[in-house]
Amino acid sequence: MPTINLSTQNSLIHQFVTELRDIDIQADRMRFRRNLERLGEIFAYEISKTLQYGEFEVETSMGISNSKILATTPILATILRAGIPMHQGLLNFYDQADNAFVTTYRRQHKDGTFEIHMDYVSCPNIDGKPLIICDPMIATGMSMTTAIEGILEHGTPSHIHIVGAIASTDGIEHLERTLPKASIWVAAIDEELTARSYIVPGLGDAGDLAYGDKNIEE
Repeated sequence: MPTINLSTQNSLIHQFVTELRDIDIQADRMRFRRNLERLGEIFAYEISKTLQYGEFEVETSMGISNSKILATTPILATILRAGIPMHQGLLNFYDQADNAFVTTYRRQHKDGTFEIHMDYVSCPNIDGKPLIICDPMIATGMSMTTAIEGILEHGTPSHIHIVGAIASTDGIEHLERTLPKASIWVAAIDEELTARSYIVPGLGDAGDLAYGDKNIEE
């Protein structure tokens, strides 16, 4: 399926992404987290239009209403720690969903290259269910594909939805090449990656901006 870039239409997506990028507004961690959460809620709504629904009769105080409800609640997944606020936004809408969590990180080398390592996966059975996995920044796309590989050890989803706030062109191309059947949802796409594979203009380190600087020993 094609990549869905929600910034191609005028909406509040633009305001939230602008605030996420703004170095002055970024100083307010709570607002930064809340804007990521808002994006998660918007993605949850947009993705809901693609899901399957079943007929349901609900009794009101005045009679019976023929309604629709989700046929299958999606599994929600995120890459720790940066993905937690967006994950919460998704969970605000799919409040009965089972959840999966993955820890991946870059192991940088002095020559500028890096490897993606996955330390932890907590996942329910995902057989036959839609999978929605989020990470705010999709730079090379390698962390996302590594995380999905770990999750797929727990079953085969009916469909995969990948969600990111900002993605690079290279990251999108990597995901489309390695996961051609997945749907990719983003709020903005930036053209440039640095030599160390950071998105430009991007917004910086989403995990640090949401939760504080981390101390990493090489």
